Amino acid sequence: MSEQPFIRIGSPTRGGIIAIADHASNHVPEGMELGIPAELMDQHIALDIGTAGVAERLARKHGIAAQIAQVSRLVIDLHRNEGEDALVVTSSDGHTIPGNIGADIERRTALYHRPYHEAFAQMVAEAQPSLILAIHSFTPVMGSTGEERPWDVGLLHNQDDRAARIAIDLFAEMGLTVGDNEPYSGKQLNATMDRHAEANGIPYLTIEMRQDLIARRSQQAVWADRVALVADQTLAALSSA
Repeated sequence: MSEQPFIRIGSPTRGGIIAIADHASNHVPEGMELGIPAELMDQHIALDIGTAGVAERLARKHGIAAQIAQVSRLVIDLHRNEGEDALVVTSSDGHTIPGNIGADIERRTALYHRPYHEAFAQMVAEAQPSLILAIHSFTPVMGSTGEERPWDVGLLHNQDDRAARIAIDLFAEMGLTVGDNEPYSGKQLNATMDRHAEANGIPYLTIEMRQDLIARRSQQAVWADRVALVADQTLAALSSA
């Protein structure tokens, strides 16, 4: 259980844009058993569907270097802080995760969570980016309530909304339905950007794309183009402000 918790694609341009995808993988390290049906590993409880493809496309086509998670959120949630109850969940969306009951959380933290964030902190320190992208996706319907989510894309933010305000307008100008701190609020769920962007005074975009719009590779390519365009335009607007 010592596999690399992330891959990095591309080399960052100093002062440019970099990206991170915390929930891009449903991989469970060899030797670990979660004890849940295999089909659940292809659902949202295990990964943010489509985000790996978008992040990889951003890196390979648009020159936005990306750190992409290589371990499932059910093993350890890389988008949570150490010590939080949700770091290693024993149930998710009504499904019990037997393999996480009594899990050695400290060991998983040391193997996956700390190296992941230490590596991204080093990437930020070396690149000194002017904008960071956090790539996520959400389900069209909230599983626990059946509530439909009408947004095509959402921008999450906590204290620093400089970039989000610009990007919300830019996505809307594309004819998209845009959520402002929807379908989740960055006031509660912003751990990675709180740590690596807000703590360093770096503007960021936490981008949530609806999963049915990025499930296929062709859709991921379209959305990577959109995200890259919005990121470039946001950075330009920030630079001229």
